[in-house]
Amino acid sequence: MLNGWNGFAAVYLREMRLLRRRFFRHVASMAVLPLLYLVAFGAAMGAHSPLPGRGYLEFLIPGLAAMTCMTQAYGIATEINVARFYLYVFEEFQAAPIPNAAFVLGEVCAGITRAALGVAVILAVALVFSIGIRVDACFLLAAALNAFAFAALGVFLAMIVKSHADQSLLMSFVITPMSFLGGTLFPVDSLPGWAQPLVWLLPLTHAADAIRNASLGLPARPMDFIALAGAGAVFFALALSSVGRARD
Repeated sequence: MLNGWNGFAAVYLREMRLLRRRFFRHVASMAVLPLLYLVAFGAAMGAHSPLPGRGYLEFLIPGLAAMTCMTQAYGIATEINVARFYLYVFEEFQAAPIPNAAFVLGEVCAGITRAALGVAVILAVALVFSIGIRVDACFLLAAALNAFAFAALGVFLAMIVKSHADQSLLMSFVITPMSFLGGTLFPVDSLPGWAQPLVWLLPLTHAADAIRNASLGLPARPMDFIALAGAGAVFFALALSSVGRARD
């Protein structure tokens, strides 16, 4: 009988089987964009590092880790979208006695797993470019909270869209702007003064800041972790609510 833990396992294992079937394609796609950023921005900005005594790539790599973690975690929305509108798998989960929390947690954990793989790819790319990245407890916690928040956001948005086209629009209006404005490619303090407080409202800004501080051995800012945990809690609650409405 699918309930509780069994329901969570069914949802999670389905996503993992899909990931395993496309593993090498996923890894290749995760590496292409970071490599382009490293080559393009590394060549163009290498002599203009915002970090005193460090190269621009040491600033960029943690930002790319935060960005990739976000995009891969949020990418679970696409899998849910396909399952809802094309494969009708969500209808099967609706018919099964699976609690909403088990469904959401299964999808969120699948998103976190995808994000972990994406971060591992970034760390491997950093090694290729001989960029040392410190991976400690703060780094892992920041990445985990970042992945949890955006996987939960992905589940929420996947449940409220009405078509595959709507999902693409949300990617363009939510994730893409955050990728460029969240302190990943350039420091937040280089933005106009009026924009900086707005950018600090974005979860990715706190993720990039926390991951960068950890990777460079700088002191952690508790507010980064509080903001990520708060965003994750809000998005998870919204995801639970949206699944409940989708079942009705």
